[in-house]
Amino acid sequence: MRTGNGKRGARLARVTESSAATTLELFFDLVFVFALTQVTAFMAEEPTPKGLLRGALVLAVVWWCWVAYSWSSNLVKADEGPARTALLGAMGAMFLIALAIPEAFEDLPGGLDGPLVFALCYLLLRVIHLVLFWTASDNDTGLRAQVVRFSASVVVGTSLLVVASQTEGWTQIAFWAAAVVADYGGNYLIGASGWRLPSAKHFAERHGLIVIIALGESIVAIGVGVNHLPISWPIVAGAVLGLAIAASLWWAYFDTNVLIMEHALAEAGGAERTKLARSAFTYLHLPIIIGVVMLALGLKKTLGYLGGHDGHSPSDHLHGAPLWALFGGAALYLLAMAAISHRCGHGHKPQRLALGVLLLAITPLMGLVPAFVALIVLSAALIGLNAGEWVHYRDQRHEIRHATAGH
Repeated sequence: MRTGNGKRGARLARVTESSAATTLELFFDLVFVFALTQVTAFMAEEPTPKGLLRGALVLAVVWWCWVAYSWSSNLVKADEGPARTALLGAMGAMFLIALAIPEAFEDLPGGLDGPLVFALCYLLLRVIHLVLFWTASDNDTGLRAQVVRFSASVVVGTSLLVVASQTEGWTQIAFWAAAVVADYGGNYLIGASGWRLPSAKHFAERHGLIVIIALGESIVAIGVGVNHLPISWPIVAGAVLGLAIAASLWWAYFDTNVLIMEHALAEAGGAERTKLARSAFTYLHLPIIIGVVMLALGLKKTLGYLGGHDGHSPSDHLHGAPLWALFGGAALYLLAMAAISHRCGHGHKPQRLALGVLLLAITPLMGLVPAFVALIVLSAALIGLNAGEWVHYRDQRHEIRHATAGH
């Protein structure tokens, strides 16, 4: 199998350190957007602890689908040769997975077996990924050996998901959890030294783009939650606060943290780079995505309260799973960001840890105040965090951003 750098006749084009995300990768991400939207709607249908757990498990599987191709697209260019065909095929499987999300656990009357369709499309997507990686590892015995080791977790994880499709209730949830553990745990056990990551810039950029997409889902949730309701002052105020919350999370990630992550990845080399990429990006970005989707669910329900949906009013109290999704989602995002900063060697970010824990601690209290007040508290806390960091880290912030611009 010939590989090259985009020369005519080369079947696969290798990614270089300066490579950037391709339009085909962004096209692939659009399917991921749809999947996130489906998960939010899926949890909204059953806003209970069990429903949130199911949603988190689906997100873990969907995230693993996306992660697989973020690694392969960092090895060979996604829009060149067989890699293009493979990614388009994976898009088809991913789109069918997204379509099947409403039936991922319970089959609807008529049509195909929804849970089985989800599991089989997941299997197809993983097989395409394995074939692509195997082809790309033609002259790299270390990578090829890693792909062989990796295939074991693929077999176990997908098999458990197929078994889960034929069960129900908590047994089904247990099989789903086992499939997630097999995928994530299996990849952890085989180590990271056999993988290859040629471009830190490309890898960081891809993950930054996917966080933008997830935050966009939270904004979509605001609109979807009230698009069937007449516009009113409570809706206007709630929408502005919701946007402020999403913007605050954007600021927390993109002001300097994304630059710190890229710098740390660029400075690391060999096995240390792949270990850092696996922990700080592959694993620790999952709670970021889950947190944003949970937040989207909470915002959707809160805006429904403010708009008077189902007899609610702005003075009603948000409670139960939607309340925990709203505050817990933001807390999970902040805790994950603090963990990423620590892993990238840039301190513990105690203020983010403290606010994350505080948000979880005050969540029960927020069920005692009107939904609008709870929204004000959350937005004020996040804006206050960013303002405090802007003042406290002003010099470091300028140095990081200036160094990046100069570089």
